[in-house]
Order: sequence, then structure tokens, then C-alpha cells
Amino acid sequence: MKLVNTQLQSQMERLSKEKSTEYFIDYIRSILEDTSRPYYKRADYVGLSLLELQSKIDTLTQDIQELQKLKKRLSEASEIAKEVIASIFVIHGIDRIDGNILSSLTLSPETSKTKLSLKILDEEAVMRLGYIKAEPDLTAIEQAMMSIEGMEELDQYVTIESTSVTIPSKIKVNTKRTHHVTQADELLTLTDNAA
Repeated sequence: MKLVNTQLQSQMERLSKEKSTEYFIDYIRSILEDTSRPYYKRADYVGLSLLELQSKIDTLTQDIQELQKLKKRLSEASEIAKEVIASIFVIHGIDRIDGNILSSLTLSPETSKTKLSLKILDEEAVMRLGYIKAEPDLTAIEQAMMSIEGMEELDQYVTIESTSVTIPSKIKVNTKRTHHVTQADELLTLTDNAA
């Protein structure tokens, strides 16, 4: 990818559905009608500008994918760090530590949530009752199982299983509104120099 755009490429990059294309049309026409340059140079100029624009798009697509991977990895690392710090808080019986720059680090309690999952025992029977798409309609069955009539109708063909998911404790960083993050940089610098 080039760092400096040609005039044509710059014109292309400014194109938008909200803007008029008249100037661009005139510019392309002037390139194509310019007989002072051979036709192949004019074709190369237009074609290479289009290719360079596509190259930028491809580079950005690759950068976005890499950034998404990095974001996912950093998010995972952040969650692991919060859980590990929380486990140390729990071991030492700490639920909150006040800071100077930050307001505090607080321990969120461990929670759990229950997820219901539907298991169909007899698909054909459920479909004969009208709960079908190209296969049993799980959404309709789940809704029907919430009513007494639906539960009575489907009870012999469907079971509901309950799964609990434990969400581990995490640390939450509470910032003070009056301090800026740059103070953390100064604090970290002092700590690094002391080591």
C-alpha cells in the first residue's frame, strides 16, 4: 500500500452517495480524453488507482481481523486477571480495597444463572401436534410448555432440563471522577523506577 495517493485515487476515496459525482465524472472524462498521453498510460492510471483503492480495503480488512483477534485475546486476559485477583480477595477475606487514584477495587459476589434446555423425546409426536417447521419448532414448544395446556399436551414427548452456570467473582475498578488516567502512568513509572 502506497503512502501517497495519486490525484485520481484521492478523488475516488472522497466519493460518497451523499455527494455529487459531477466533479469525478469530469475528472475521469478529462483523463480519458487527454490525447497527450498514450491510451495505455491512461488505462493504467485509472486501473492502478482502482487496484490501490482495493489494496487499501484488503489491508484494512486484514487489520480489522487482527484487531478483533487481539480484542478477543485481551478481553479474555482481562476476565482471567479479574477472576484471579477476586480469588485472592476471597482467600484473604477482602471485599473492598480503597485506592488513592482509583476509588476502590470491589469484589463482586459469585453468582449463578440457570439455563433451561428442551429435549424432545418423540419428534414425530410433537410434529403431529403441529409444533413443526422443517423440524420440531423449539420456540413454539418452549412457549407451549409455559402453559398448563401445552405442558399436559407435550409432557409425554418432551422433558426440560435445567443447567446452572457459575459466574466466578470478578474485580471491578471504580475510578474517581476527579483524577485522570495519566496519574496511573506516573504511579507505574515510580514503581518501575523503585524496582
